[in-house]
Amino acid sequence: MNLIKASLTLIRPDLSMAAGICVLTGQLLALGEMSTPIQALAGFFSVALISGAILALNDCIDVASDMINAPHRPIPSGMISVQAAYTLAFALLIAGLVLSFVTGILSFGAAVVLAVVGSLYNWKFKKTGLPGNLMVSFSVGMTFVYGGITVGLPFEKTVLFFGLLASALDLGEEIAADAMDMEGDKEINSNSIAIKFGRDMALRISSGIFGFVVLLTIVPFVLGWFRPVYLIPFIVMDIVIIYSVINLLRTKGDPPAAEGRGYIKWIYRGSTAAILAFLVMRLVGV
Repeated sequence: MNLIKASLTLIRPDLSMAAGICVLTGQLLALGEMSTPIQALAGFFSVALISGAILALNDCIDVASDMINAPHRPIPSGMISVQAAYTLAFALLIAGLVLSFVTGILSFGAAVVLAVVGSLYNWKFKKTGLPGNLMVSFSVGMTFVYGGITVGLPFEKTVLFFGLLASALDLGEEIAADAMDMEGDKEINSNSIAIKFGRDMALRISSGIFGFVVLLTIVPFVLGWFRPVYLIPFIVMDIVIIYSVINLLRTKGDPPAAEGRGYIKWIYRGSTAAILAFLVMRLVGV
């Protein structure tokens, strides 16, 4: 039971499933209706499994900083060995790539890109600061585009919009999270924005990106892509973002890391809930 608990903690089911939900949203946006069961299941689980594999791999490579930043994580706490975690990551990755092939060769190619970018980030680019942040945000945005690819419509305008929105959201979260993890990141010689320019500067840059996200949510309504009723989930998301950003900035130069991470989680949860609400509204034909 401890091994199962450790494995689930490694793959972070909330993040992995959120990636799968983004794929389903991409499919729905591209088609204007739900995809076939095969497309939905293959799209959801292929990306969810690949995401889980990359997250598990991250813990394998990031043991040193986790000993400081997150000693409760499965590997530093001794719940699971590094070798077992690597085995889990490899098995999930293979399963995800196999499933991606179900919806075509382009889907498989996109899944390979996601897997390679994620692996390169864990192996080489996590310490690079902004380049690494951009790699992660690219992967998050690609989940929506991947959804469009699985149904043969990768360049549908609303798919690209949500991809950009998700990328910007994640970039802001990544930079803010680096500001919370400075002590551990110093131990691994990270080149994060927070370490190079200070925690306050990193939080200001992150806040500016979140401000861009709030402005971006207005665009599809100005262009007439969605009916006004769909403003509701976006407004809720924007309120959560603004509230969390204000509190992040108030923590100034020396915030307790746990407090800061809590506000970042609020942004993540608020945006995920908004996407889910949007998805449900489209499904029921609101």
